[in-house]
Amino acid sequence: MRLETTGDSARLTVAAPVVTRDARAGDSIAVNGCCLTVAELHDGAFTADLMAETLTRTNLGAVAPGERVNLERALRVGDRLGGHVVQGHVDATVDVVDRQHGEHWDLVRFSLPHGLARYVAVKGSVAVDGVSLTVVDVAEAATRTGDGPASAGPTFSVGLIPETLRRTTLGTRAAGDRVNLEVDVMSKYVERLLGAAPGEGEAPAC
Repeated sequence: MRLETTGDSARLTVAAPVVTRDARAGDSIAVNGCCLTVAELHDGAFTADLMAETLTRTNLGAVAPGERVNLERALRVGDRLGGHVVQGHVDATVDVVDRQHGEHWDLVRFSLPHGLARYVAVKGSVAVDGVSLTVVDVAEAATRTGDGPASAGPTFSVGLIPETLRRTTLGTRAAGDRVNLEVDVMSKYVERLLGAAPGEGEAPAC
């Protein structure tokens, strides 16, 4: 992992021999849930350009050399869709509020910006650092059971099964860590079709 920053942009290089095995320049690869375009391929690594919007909206501007990230190739037409639709368009970065370890799974709670809270529902879908997850609960006020930082606003929690703990960076995320959040895009389309503008609360009756 290498990040080279120049003014309001950056170039990110990620060593990923498995992911780049059949990749080509111009392909899309999601890094921590952020869809990036492959600019260069070399020796099992790929390089992508990050513009100011990406650096502002995601945690990629703070990645350290050697840090592990979640990678995912774009879905092929005709492939089986095993989770919810994830675009790779990060809505915001949020913090890990606390983490409870279970015998076989972990319950992790995250902060939730007020502007995105209406898109997150119990048993609904979110993507955290690119990992498709089911929401366990949503709390309107701060909820904390561990030693993490208090959240001033809403929070939500997800359960992480052993497979997720092993195969993604969410297995090592701790209280205070910042992650990328993408809410379910379908809820945004529904809101817009019903005529509600962001921040207006409930849509008017049709």
